[in-house]
Amino acid sequence: MNRLQSEGIRGADLVFACIGPALEIFSRYSKVETAEGREVTLAEYLEKIWEVVGRSALEQVLGSGQGQSEKVKDKMDGAGQGLEEDARLTALFLWTIQSTNGGNGAGEEAAGGEDEEIDDEEEEETATKGKANGYTLIFDVVRRFAQPLGISLPAWEGRIIKTEKGIVRLLPVMDRAKQLFGEEGTRQATKWTERTQKENPQLMLFPDEKEKMPKTRGRRKVTTVPTDQPGGMKREATTLDRVHAAMLLQAGGQANALRMLIKSELERGPEFLRLANALSALYPTGSEEKRLLDAMLLAVPR
Repeated sequence: MNRLQSEGIRGADLVFACIGPALEIFSRYSKVETAEGREVTLAEYLEKIWEVVGRSALEQVLGSGQGQSEKVKDKMDGAGQGLEEDARLTALFLWTIQSTNGGNGAGEEAAGGEDEEIDDEEEEETATKGKANGYTLIFDVVRRFAQPLGISLPAWEGRIIKTEKGIVRLLPVMDRAKQLFGEEGTRQATKWTERTQKENPQLMLFPDEKEKMPKTRGRRKVTTVPTDQPGGMKREATTLDRVHAAMLLQAGGQANALRMLIKSELERGPEFLRLANALSALYPTGSEEKRLLDAMLLAVPR
């Protein structure tokens, strides 16, 4: 991976360029086994290749330890410190759509193009990029990265991604205003700032979310079932949510609220700035998201 990157190979091209040499090694032998003597299938070997490439990519773009699953990180540091699944999924998504010729993206084409319809003949293309509708990847590519890294795609469906007809779309940040700030979007920023001064900002996002506990009847008693998120995830703000919130406040010209959020995040720890800088490097040059990130980062006290 390091050699190919030094030669300017990026994103999906880099993934597939790694698969060839790895398969060449596998094919040298009549049988490949684990240390315990169990035979390794080709499908299992390919899954391992995707896992290693994905982990290496996350280590590069997000820092040491970020290529590990939550369970592994828990064992490593005892507290599972680091960036959450949605940040790792977003970073991998943006890393994969990088263009070999365009460095950190396809430049103006990526920022201003429109999503193309993908038929059976075009499914070999890994990514389709469009400013208005978000960036897209073939579902199988996203699954191959996410599954071995312990990232649950259903858990983030409708929150940061949307899947239709075998295509996964990374939701544009602007589409998340209502989701993060409520019905009125960033226009609620003044009230949001006032509440933030008194409460933990972790609780301020998703204001329209109310915990619903539907009742299910059993033989002897009525029980309640939490329905926060698919896979049992709690609906609370992640580091990525807070970075997106800052970008939306920047877009809405809400300077006071933005300063308050940044101040709170700097007190919280380094993850906010680490993720914001990483995403700035990953978003295509000329994209609205990169512009908002760079402008938001200028508001960070030096």
